Amino acid sequence: MLVRTWNLFHGNTSPPQRRAFLREMVELVTRDEPDVVCLQEVPLWALGRLEGWSGMQRVSAVARRARVPFGHWPTELHHGLLRSALTGEADAILAAPRYRLSDERSAVVSTNGLRRIVHGVRLDGGIYVANAHITGDRVQLGRVLDFLAEEPRVVVAGDFNLRGEGLPEFSAPLPGSIDQILVRGLPAESALAWPEDRRRLGKHILSDHAPVELTVE
Repeated sequence: MLVRTWNLFHGNTSPPQRRAFLREMVELVTRDEPDVVCLQEVPLWALGRLEGWSGMQRVSAVARRARVPFGHWPTELHHGLLRSALTGEADAILAAPRYRLSDERSAVVSTNGLRRIVHGVRLDGGIYVANAHITGDRVQLGRVLDFLAEEPRVVVAGDFNLRGEGLPEFSAPLPGSIDQILVRGLPAESALAWPEDRRRLGKHILSDHAPVELTVE
């Protein structure tokens, strides 16, 4: 089972510019038909389009509501400056069409500053997949662990904003990375980050994060 995680940076490039490339990012990270893709920093207007862009099932949770109606259109003036200021922000899990999804749930891990969440879904009545975006805070990371306390076979992915940080009784984290995929109760290979050229589109580098992937055996 191939699992990926990517902070989409609201479709921005690195460095940010006026235009966004959100659809191109989703199509890129799902093109070879992975089993699961966890996404962070998805603008709310894009949630209803993820399935069409990816060909995968989507479950999602809202981290921050849009500040104004139709926030997508003002943001088009300059994505690099406005980002989630108007559009709001969500996290999403994409799963291959063959999976039966159940037990979708979410929890808030922080309301200080930016609201942060963890959410998850079960695949075929077995493996639980969770997606987390936290603010470099070990207390928040502990709440992610609490969210998964009753799950013996689990994959948790996301942007922890803690470099090389893992969780007890999970697989080893990717050294030096704030984006992680951690596994408990299942054999898995080591996580790998995409090289920069793999997320290059013409002269642009997509997102300020590299996708990370891991294979669960």
